[in-house]
Amino acid sequence: MLVGAEVDTETVPQPRPCPVRVLARRTHPDVSTPTDDDSALAGAFQNGDERALAAAYARWSSLVFTIAVRSLANAADAEDVTQKVFIAAWRGRAGFDPARSRLPAWLTGITRHVIADTHEARNRQRRIEQALAATVPAHRVDDSISVVNRVLVGDEIDRLEPVPRQVMRLAFFDDLTQVQIADSLGLPLGTVKSHMRRSLTRLRTRLEVSDDSY
Repeated sequence: MLVGAEVDTETVPQPRPCPVRVLARRTHPDVSTPTDDDSALAGAFQNGDERALAAAYARWSSLVFTIAVRSLANAADAEDVTQKVFIAAWRGRAGFDPARSRLPAWLTGITRHVIADTHEARNRQRRIEQALAATVPAHRVDDSISVVNRVLVGDEIDRLEPVPRQVMRLAFFDDLTQVQIADSLGLPLGTVKSHMRRSLTRLRTRLEVSDDSY
């Protein structure tokens, strides 16, 4: 999606509020046409003015969210990307040069990178889940081995730190989705995904070790 493309905010869910204390009035500028106000905002953003961060979020979070949701086809993931983009932009504002790039174009570039990282994280998690699923069914011909695997999974989950343990118990034993787990524990969706990815890797390693003993 080009920076100057019109964003249909009526058909796309809106992102979460800006995570700063200063609230800015939401406007809907024409991002294709630079204005003096845009230049002033860009300069203030680069200089670390939190009011500029709030104003930038109010102006362009819908643009970032729309790009993300169209690529990821998931509103929760798009919200997570939107938050990551503005956090990354704020932390890396020293690298922003208003003379070389307009602020919305710079934010769009960051958005593309975060979306690519999200797709790669999805692929990694899918590969891990597939590998784990391929490991467990191989023993279902023997009920005793299946029981051992379930015990090993439960035992390995109990070895996790408190938060990952809660996440994995809700996923394995309560059959909750990642979004439901995030809501239940009050955690960011990205944090839940990270805990599950690391824990699944650990479970897979444990099951592979168990395989070698038979």
